[in-house]
Amino acid sequence: MTICFDLDDTQKDLQRLAREFAEKEIKPLAEEHDREAKFPMEIAKKAFDLGLMNPGFPEYAGGMGLGITEEVIMAEELATACTGISTALYANMLAAAPLLVVDNHDINKKFLAPMMEELQFASYCVTEPGCGSDVANAKTTAKKVGDEYIITGNKQWITGAAHAKWFYVLASTDLSAGHNGLSCFVVPADLPGVTVQKKEDMMGQRASTTHAVTFEEVKIPVSNLLGAEGEGFKISMKAFDKTRPGVAAGAVGIIRASMEYAKQYAMERTSFGMPIAMHQAVSFMVAEMAMKLEAARLLTWRSAVMIDSGTRNTKYAAFAKAFAADAAMESATNAVQVYGGYGYSREYPVEKLMRDAKIYQIYEGTSQIQRLIIAKELFLRNA
Repeated sequence: MTICFDLDDTQKDLQRLAREFAEKEIKPLAEEHDREAKFPMEIAKKAFDLGLMNPGFPEYAGGMGLGITEEVIMAEELATACTGISTALYANMLAAAPLLVVDNHDINKKFLAPMMEELQFASYCVTEPGCGSDVANAKTTAKKVGDEYIITGNKQWITGAAHAKWFYVLASTDLSAGHNGLSCFVVPADLPGVTVQKKEDMMGQRASTTHAVTFEEVKIPVSNLLGAEGEGFKISMKAFDKTRPGVAAGAVGIIRASMEYAKQYAMERTSFGMPIAMHQAVSFMVAEMAMKLEAARLLTWRSAVMIDSGTRNTKYAAFAKAFAADAAMESATNAVQVYGGYGYSREYPVEKLMRDAKIYQIYEGTSQIQRLIIAKELFLRNA
């Protein structure tokens, strides 16, 4: 068996395109968007025009049909410049992931194709105020009445909700059946009863807006059901297998930025008559970042290649997401340490990295949930 870690020409071109865009369009504006909690609409328009958004949309819906591998390669480049902006740009892939899992051509042509014709956004509505990681305990309901479903409930921490054209919504069609009673729907954002609540004032990734969304007896046609009733939990979990490598790639971007800033500063800052990079206490922190950058990237790439090749990647997606998230938090914290007092100042870039990093240990399944998934894979599936 031949194992190759080299990118092909297409992947190299996509990586180069994303890197140049990140350096030119994202990095110079990252601090401003963070400070003002400003949604990167103008940056998104430029990214859309270059084909950097919606990379995995199918060709029959007007997309490029790229794999998760290509997505994570580009996602790392954008995230290295700013994960708040990159999250805003890539949130569509999270919302679209369940639609790609089900692959209903009619639904995808109806909701995904318009997103390739003009810049549009969509949001993934699963988390609820009282559930958090306990997705199976969702209380939002979908009651079938004639040829419609009536959706009622509350969703929390919804990325990009204020700009969404439609929502992917997980709701219960049978509360007594637990996770087996969950179903999933596509809900247009402009329907009566859909209310996007106030914007949350977040600690990090402030360029990516977050809101609660309320559904009050929202009526949608039966045709907006994804899959069959009761398949919502399974579809949502399969969607995470597609999206967690991309989230891990964002964390890889944090690690890379942390290492690059720490390395540069350690060579410039002098202490006791020499660059602080010459002090073992500092150089070891940067060396640790470099090791974990490579390890996190390889785990991310493997989890992406596996699902692109049709292999179940649940365990490896959890490996990648948990390891990269924890390494991102550690690397960003150590970058602040390398900068010393300057690292604690907003005039320098590493304090932003530290704030941005924390969310990777929380969203799309906390680091603890990832370990729970891994343990189940090891002990129950004997994988």
